[in-house]
Formats: sequence, C-alpha cells, structure tokens
Amino acid sequence: MNKDQEFLEYVVKSLVDNPDAVKVSRDVDEMGVLLTLDIHHEDMGKIIGRRGATAKALRTLLRVVGMKNNARVNLKINEPEGGRGMSRSSDSSSVDQAMEDLKM
Repeated sequence: MNKDQEFLEYVVKSLVDNPDAVKVSRDVDEMGVLLTLDIHHEDMGKIIGRRGATAKALRTLLRVVGMKNNARVNLKINEPEGGRGMSRSSDSSSVDQAMEDLKM
C-alpha cells in the first residue's frame, strides 16, 4: 500500500463509526493518482462535513502528501449503497410535479 493510500485510510477510519467498511482503492494514470473512497452510508456526513469542509480538508492534505511524493493526488468519494443521494429520475419527477402544480 502506498503512503497516500495508507494516510487516507488511517484518517478516515479515525473519523467514522464503521471503520471496517472503509475501503480505499488507488489508480494511477497520466493525470496522476486517483484515490477512491468507499464508506458505510451512515458515515457519509462525517466524511463530507458541514458544507463539504471535511472532504475539502482531506483533499488538501492529500495534495500535500502528493507533493511530497511528486504526484498529483485526487480524491473521489463514492456514494454508498443506501445513501441519501437523489437519482436523476426522482429529481426530474419532482420537477415535473412542481410544474404541474403551477398550472393550477
């Protein structure tokens, strides 16, 4: 396991209530390093933080770790199964319903 991946896994496991569900995968391409984070759906709020502050801080720290190792490191946080994210179909149906309500 690489330093950036170890660092992210350590920090995230320290923040969440379900550390056994934390999985970090690492992909390298011409754009740099992409760390993909999978966590338990109940821990999503802790990792994102208020207005995304925790996620932004994690990304900043990973950039510093990457600079130390001459690599560009990016973080992707996957929406967990059972998460509260809205799918596009439910989003468009609520817009359709709002438009219908406006017609009176």
